[in-house]
Amino acid sequence: MAFCSSANLVYQFWIHTERIHRLPRLVEAIFNTPSHHRVHHASQGGYLDRNFGGILIVWDRLFRSFAPETYQPVFGLTKNTSTYNPLRVAARTWGERWCYLFRCPGWRPSDLVADASGVTGVGPVTP
Repeated sequence: MAFCSSANLVYQFWIHTERIHRLPRLVEAIFNTPSHHRVHHASQGGYLDRNFGGILIVWDRLFRSFAPETYQPVFGLTKNTSTYNPLRVAARTWGERWCYLFRCPGWRPSDLVADASGVTGVGPVTP
C-alpha cells in the first residue's frame, strides 16, 4: 500500500506542469498526461468535471468523462470565495454537500439561486 501511494504521489508531481504540451498518441490514449490534467484543473464550462483519472485516463474514456485539451485552460474557481482560510473554504464546501443531502428537494446555496433572467451568475473567473 505504501509503495502504491508513493508511486501515485510521484506520478501526480510531474503531471502538474505546463512545460510539457503533448506526448505521443499511445501515451495520451492510456495515461493521464499534463495536457489531460490541465483540463482537470480548468474552470471553463466545457472542462468542468472532466479527466478524473489519477494515472490511467482509460477510465475517463470508458465512463465518458474525458475531454481533450482543445483550447488554453483557465485555472481557478468557478465562484469566488470571501476568505483565504482553507479550513473555512473546506467547511463551506462540505456544509453545502450536507445541505444538498438533507434539505428539501431543489435546495441551492444562496449564491447559486437564479436571478429573474434564469441565470445563476456562476461562471469561470476571468483573470
